[in-house]
Amino acid sequence: MDLIQTCTRCVMDTTAEEITFDANGVCSFCHYFDREVKPILDRAHSGEGRKILEQIVDAIKKSGHGKPYDSVLGISGGTDSSYLAYLAKQLGLRPLVVHVDTGWNTPESERNVKNLVSQLGFDLEIIRADWEEMRDLQIAFYKASVKNCEIPQDHVFLAALYRKAAEIGVHYILTGGNFATESILPQSWGFNAADLRHILAIQRRFGTRPLRKFPTMSFWERYVYYPFIRKIREVRPLNYVPYNRAEAKRILIEQFGWQDYGLKHYESVLTRFYQGYYLPTKFGIDKRKAHLSSLILSGQMTREQALEELKKPPYPSEELLQRDKAYIAERLGLSSEEWEEILALPPRQHDEFPNSEWLFTLKERIVNWSGIRRQRYGL
Repeated sequence: MDLIQTCTRCVMDTTAEEITFDANGVCSFCHYFDREVKPILDRAHSGEGRKILEQIVDAIKKSGHGKPYDSVLGISGGTDSSYLAYLAKQLGLRPLVVHVDTGWNTPESERNVKNLVSQLGFDLEIIRADWEEMRDLQIAFYKASVKNCEIPQDHVFLAALYRKAAEIGVHYILTGGNFATESILPQSWGFNAADLRHILAIQRRFGTRPLRKFPTMSFWERYVYYPFIRKIREVRPLNYVPYNRAEAKRILIEQFGWQDYGLKHYESVLTRFYQGYYLPTKFGIDKRKAHLSSLILSGQMTREQALEELKKPPYPSEELLQRDKAYIAERLGLSSEEWEEILALPPRQHDEFPNSEWLFTLKERIVNWSGIRRQRYGL
């Protein structure tokens, strides 16, 4: 068995297949951070990012003049999107706050979303994915036994936001994505959730019903129709301000009674199970390493603190794991035996199923060459 090598600066290791190390044992993710991400964070801390954000905010307000809303803001109930809603209020924006319910919310996340949005004085619209189609697609991905079984939730979230923006005639979507806490995520640990061809291929292979009501978004809609024809732009405001997750949690808890979930993305029962059990058990992947490494590199945590955190099991408790496993089986309409059989299927790679990865790769090359990414996302 190969020994696992861990970076001497962060806590990423050779469970990420693409990782490399320099002579000092510092990993390629750290070098990527220094080259691509650190300048963005430095800009935010210097105040230059705030100046750019103010210009974007002025454009958003101008585009929304005379309309009920000037943007759509996606909120999951997690720290980043919740703080984004708080920031939007401070900036004087008038978003329609949209929560996409895929059927896996924890009671805490539902309370967090409703309480926060109400106190901020925003309108909230909850878009509920058709449960029968969502359930069928989710089972299909677990039967495919691939790494990224979160694709159904991730895809519907963004597709629903773009549809809603087009429906109400706004040109800006605000999301909580940010480099301060999300700079590291190995490609070898997952697969592109925007690849609709891949989604439909797995659904045809393992699903039992077509996706007629489930919000989807094709490559051409995402990168041609919405940005160039409907003029809809996605903005990540947290990249322009000094964003510290611990401070964000403190503000949310003290001012709005927000309840912490403990770990990133644990506002969803299925995501908690996926990150805390499925990935570590089937693929030997602990996504906490990427989350914690991002915090180390942005100066929000020490490496020693991260290593101590990783000594804890990825699931909060064995009791909660068994309760979640039983709940998920029941929610999916499976017996415990059927669910265990699906979870025990041998791992498969995403590229065993049809996909459009070549198209996304080509798009990335064009974007990187032209600088569109920096213009669009404020990078």
